Amino acid sequence: MTVTLDRPAKAPKTAPGRLLAAAQLAGSLGDGAFLTCSVLFFTRIVGLTPAQVGLGLTLGWAVGSVAGVPLGHLADRHGARGSAVLLALATSVSILAFLVVRSPLLFVLAACLYAGCQTGLAAARQALLAALADPEHRTRIRAQLQSAGNAGLAIGAGLGGLALSADTAPAYLTVFVLDAVTFLVTAAMLFALPSVITSAPREGEPKLAVLRDRPYAVVTLLNAILLLRMPLLSVAIPLWVVERTAAPGWTVSALFVLNTVVVVLFQVRVAGRLASIGSAARMVRRSGVLLFASCVAFALSASGTSPWVAFAVLVVGALVQVFGEMLQSAGTWEIGFALAPADKQGQYQGFFGTGTSVARAIGPVLLSTVVIGWGLPGWLLMGAIFLAAGWAMGPAVRWAKTSAAAR
Repeated sequence: MTVTLDRPAKAPKTAPGRLLAAAQLAGSLGDGAFLTCSVLFFTRIVGLTPAQVGLGLTLGWAVGSVAGVPLGHLADRHGARGSAVLLALATSVSILAFLVVRSPLLFVLAACLYAGCQTGLAAARQALLAALADPEHRTRIRAQLQSAGNAGLAIGAGLGGLALSADTAPAYLTVFVLDAVTFLVTAAMLFALPSVITSAPREGEPKLAVLRDRPYAVVTLLNAILLLRMPLLSVAIPLWVVERTAAPGWTVSALFVLNTVVVVLFQVRVAGRLASIGSAARMVRRSGVLLFASCVAFALSASGTSPWVAFAVLVVGALVQVFGEMLQSAGTWEIGFALAPADKQGQYQGFFGTGTSVARAIGPVLLSTVVIGWGLPGWLLMGAIFLAAGWAMGPAVRWAKTSAAAR
């Protein structure tokens, strides 16, 4: 017996993958502008301290990491498309809530609402992708979404830069409204996708089965460790470049642009090399090696006093890092999809997505302490952690496959 609470939709004129990519581009464009200038808005205009902003964001993403599983479960039971549309609309409202923030408490509440809606939307979109795409194509489509998202972030960052140059309250508020509007556009595009038929839960089956799946939890933990490469690029490297190297200050922007362009150009090609979950695990293992090598290069960039030598070493490290990033992304996407039961993709993707929330919550503090505080030993330690997590993914995937077969 099957039920669906999604409203029937007309067959779209474009492929579902293209609509999903367009929705990803729209939301990422607004987020790129928002992320570029939001911290300065809250500190310079609202009057919050950097510590209050950091604590609020940490608490917000902590709440988001918890919210992903139940919201993903609702997508499984009540329709991935309808849930994604509602969560996109809720995300738009949560962004507008920041407009009335004038105290630390209101900021924490708004950050929790925003992060919860974002993680729930990510889980619902993943469930929607899993339902609409054939298993052999979904990782490639996920790579297309990643490329579209990176392109949107880059364009949005440029728009946010205009608000930064103006440095006025109206300029910042315009960016917030723009971000909210982009999620309205995202909701409209998601609504244009086909409806998804949902399966009725089997009698006696736990509602949140993913919380009892220990092998999948281990795979998710390893993915969260590897995802520390996100704050590595956005937090640790900018601080390292400015405080520890002789490289010019604009190097930070150059490395960000380099990362974005490479992902847009090559992420889909990297994902196209996947043939099985076994090849995905090997891809993740290789990503650990590359991330280790990039940490070594970043550490060496502090040697010497030549700005151009430091810049060249940082570029080499960034190139190695971005290829490790693309291997890790493609491999873990395939693993996260393949190990999840077909009728529970929402809650499983919500759980798997906690890796991103955890990395965002603890990564900045951890990396600032280990890398910036310890220098070369800290870089080598982080590289070793990436290397170990990449190697451990293979045994963890085999354990999860065996456990799933036994069930």
